[in-house]
Amino acid sequence: MSNARAVGGRRHSRNRLARREALTFYLLISPWLVGLLLFVLGPIVASLGFSFTRWDMLTPPVPAGLRNYVRMVDDRLFWQSLSVTVRYTLMYVPSELVGGLLLALLMNQVSAKGIRAIRTIYFMPSVLSGVAFVVVWMWLFHPEAGLINATLARVGISGPRWLVDPNTALTALWIMSLWGLGRTAVIYLAGLRGIPKELYEAAAMDGAGTWHSFRSVTLPMLTPAIFFNLVLSIISTFQSFTSAFVATNGGPLDSTLFYVLYLYRKAFQEFQMGYASALAWVLFLIILVLTLLVVRSGQWWVYYEGEER
Repeated sequence: MSNARAVGGRRHSRNRLARREALTFYLLISPWLVGLLLFVLGPIVASLGFSFTRWDMLTPPVPAGLRNYVRMVDDRLFWQSLSVTVRYTLMYVPSELVGGLLLALLMNQVSAKGIRAIRTIYFMPSVLSGVAFVVVWMWLFHPEAGLINATLARVGISGPRWLVDPNTALTALWIMSLWGLGRTAVIYLAGLRGIPKELYEAAAMDGAGTWHSFRSVTLPMLTPAIFFNLVLSIISTFQSFTSAFVATNGGPLDSTLFYVLYLYRKAFQEFQMGYASALAWVLFLIILVLTLLVVRSGQWWVYYEGEER
């Protein structure tokens, strides 16, 4: 009888301790939970409701049903902004994946003593203020006083007008964005450092050269990092805003009118918050579908160590 009471007492003490730990845990994360509810989940749910209304932020919302979504079908600037964003994504994503990999392979050849400094130098542009580096690139791309065209002129080449020409403005923004390859490269570098050297030794014993080792060992072992960078790159490019807003404001002739920039105009310049909310949810669905497609395709090309095929 006494043993049963002792066991029951210990179980009661453990339950009370578990409840106390749970209460302490939720108490400590309560500021984050409140912030999540008020500033993230709350606005997300509210924007879904506003997407079915007409609202100028000055008067009460007026129910509009599906009119905001139907309106997009005949909205020329909606299709233009979507086209610009898709073209920019098709330009940037492959170049970021390939360029980041080449940069990582280069950094991987550096000695252990110098790798930290090299890695910091290449990663720093990724964490700098977006506005600051865009202003610098605006000077570089200046058609008359810019360093790029001045350098081209020294070798007898007449440089383009870059940000003021509809035919080159988007290309200029793409070149500008490649300055941030360090983020992708650092992720690749971590993957490269995690590849066992025994695999390269085994490949060399089988007569594999540098290219065959890269194709048969490095690339398969890096597919998780490639997959991660691909998902992040697609999400970030569809949300591109700062470079176009600061450098061109969507011009010239709407050639750099990114989707999020058009959404910003509708929300905070024209005060069409209902239509802007609908645009935001369409963007969410586009990114969601693309991300799911990439995730689904991963089962055919992403290799995880220890996984049976």
